[in-house]
Amino acid sequence: MKYKDYYAILGLERNASADDIKKAYRKLARQYHPDVSKDPAGEEKFKDVSEAYQTLKDDDKRAAYDQLGRHQPGEDFQPSRDWGREFKTQFGDDGAGFEGIDLSDLFAHMAGQRGHGGGHRQGSFPIPGEDYDVAAEISLEDAFRGTQVTLDLSVPVHDARGQMRREARRVEARIPKGAGNGQRLRLRGQGGKGQNGGRDGDLYLNITLRPHPLFRVDGHDLYIELPLAPWEAALGTTVKLPTLAGPVNLNVPPLTGSGQKLRLGKRGLPKPGGGEGDLFALVSIAMPPALDEKQKDLFKQLADGAKFNPRAHLAWENAHAH
Repeated sequence: MKYKDYYAILGLERNASADDIKKAYRKLARQYHPDVSKDPAGEEKFKDVSEAYQTLKDDDKRAAYDQLGRHQPGEDFQPSRDWGREFKTQFGDDGAGFEGIDLSDLFAHMAGQRGHGGGHRQGSFPIPGEDYDVAAEISLEDAFRGTQVTLDLSVPVHDARGQMRREARRVEARIPKGAGNGQRLRLRGQGGKGQNGGRDGDLYLNITLRPHPLFRVDGHDLYIELPLAPWEAALGTTVKLPTLAGPVNLNVPPLTGSGQKLRLGKRGLPKPGGGEGDLFALVSIAMPPALDEKQKDLFKQLADGAKFNPRAHLAWENAHAH
């Protein structure tokens, strides 16, 4: 059979902990999942990652795998008959041993052999189903109000021989309001099917928010650009500002400067534990695209009568030049 380095497939050292193995699997499963990966070899890599995880997450299978020794990936090798006797693993009743099988067959077969000598009949041990991770992209409005999504998934499942195949599945999921980028929602029992009475695995939805044309998201706070004409910033004004709950009137105080943040409390995204984030309007000064003669005269009058020097702080360089 061909040797596969399950530790290298998961990017781990051989002394990796069970938690390290689980974290590596989840990361790589998300990376190579056929629903999200653009890697042409993504599906094959996903199969290898799943196969490696199925073996290394199980203490007995991992111990048996480690006893096979180290070989080069793809190298032909055969477990010794002593190894087969120690782990009660042999294919066929005619002594044919391990010819014509692959590594995944070997460890799938072991799951059915554990009962030997332990008072259980073959294949009676419960095997829990796999957990799956899928991406769920929602709009900012969905995150604000909460939403119901229907996901048409193609999930990997293992047959009785441990071989992977694809299965179409439709999942209905309720995404609560306030769900944000990077949030991971757990759907119990919606993952891989358990075997021999084992519990079904879970399905994890990894939430991402689509970019919004108006709002930028930072945690549960929202930011929106607010351009003001020079006279609006100088004299103050009231502007109609969009929010996710509908437009509101925002009072802009006189002498508002470019770069200033105007806060609207509790106009951001809901928080899971209660309350809401804030909405911040980021002020910029917008000049008109053109000025007529009358407007030019008004600006000249302002310039002639103004004593304000916006570059006064730059005088330090001249004062200390010598």
